[in-house]
Amino acid sequence: MSIGGTSIEQALASLSDMTSGMVAIGKDEHAQRIAKAQAFMRKQGIAAIYLNAGANLTYFTGTKWYASERMVGAILPASGELEYIAPAFEESTLTGFMVIEGKVNCWEEHESPYQLFVDALARMGIAQDAAAPPRVGICESAAFFIYDGIRPLAPGYALENARAVTAYCRSRKSAAEIALMQRVMDMTLAVHVATASMLHEGITTVEVEEFIQRAHRKVGAPRSYFCIVLFGEATAYPHGVNYVQTLKAGDTVLIDTGCQVMNYISDITRTYVFGAISARQRSVWNSEKAAQAAAFSAAQLGVPCGDVDRAARISLASDGFGPGYKLPGLPHRTGHGIGLDIHEWPYLVGNDTTPLDVGMCFSNEPMICIPGEFGIRHEDHFYMTENGPRWFTQPAHSIDDPFGLQA
Repeated sequence: MSIGGTSIEQALASLSDMTSGMVAIGKDEHAQRIAKAQAFMRKQGIAAIYLNAGANLTYFTGTKWYASERMVGAILPASGELEYIAPAFEESTLTGFMVIEGKVNCWEEHESPYQLFVDALARMGIAQDAAAPPRVGICESAAFFIYDGIRPLAPGYALENARAVTAYCRSRKSAAEIALMQRVMDMTLAVHVATASMLHEGITTVEVEEFIQRAHRKVGAPRSYFCIVLFGEATAYPHGVNYVQTLKAGDTVLIDTGCQVMNYISDITRTYVFGAISARQRSVWNSEKAAQAAAFSAAQLGVPCGDVDRAARISLASDGFGPGYKLPGLPHRTGHGIGLDIHEWPYLVGNDTTPLDVGMCFSNEPMICIPGEFGIRHEDHFYMTENGPRWFTQPAHSIDDPFGLQA
């Protein structure tokens, strides 16, 4: 059996480091990303964008830096060399983390980084012009205080969201990114299998979470990136509850977890039953599987993201769930993009008209929530190829054998 029956020690022993051969994104690919962004900016008439510390800075420059109350980031012009902006006392540290080198514009603690940003743009040849303001994008992940600090100093710039550039580039993954994502997905699926094998009556959700942390380290991740473990009625709440549950026979089990290696993130949910399976659990589990399959089938090149969400809801409605977001049924979007961030653009939701394109990666998780009873979520991810969608991990096999391990 794949659910229960082994000890924690045996389950951990079944796992081994899976990171051998993984290749981090190199300097050449970061340079290609910058060139792609600049070509797009020139085509769109965007003069420059500001990339704040965090995933956007890492994506384009390879420089890892965490966002804080101090402005740290990079200025990417539509033409010319990228430059950084940082506190003076951080210059040497920032330089040490750089993959793509560039001039560092430094500000002392009593000075304004926002004035420095505006001055740097002018020096880079992007001058303010009240009659025809150059378009300057501000990183969508930057805290409001950064925009608020720049705005009064930049009446001659047309400030806008840089998402048009960042999302265009980041949503279309390269072969190297796909390879890294495939490995981290494989790692988390192996953790799921091991976790299911060590469940026993009386174990708590906290104990399972602790095991998953250990299991992710065993396969080579620093830790779990996140972990949701739910039993019984608590599985009807998509992102969990504020109390610990104890496993008993007949409980629905929902585990949603992932890890992060070389900046890329996994995110997989498995739902099954510990012990005897009721007719109700079996029926809902199968409806969830059908909705996930319907979404996958609808995900074809050129199709708007919203159509994928609609396909899942049509499937669920045919089994008596919904309609729309009504419960019992699917209360959230069908899926999200994924990559350096666990939730990225575009989204598989009704109002997202983005056409599916090669390299886009999504979760597929049209969860069924039945308040007072249980919830079922199958979550796997797929990526778009020139021939259509392809799974990173194969969907759950059946409620009797969710991992397809039984002979």
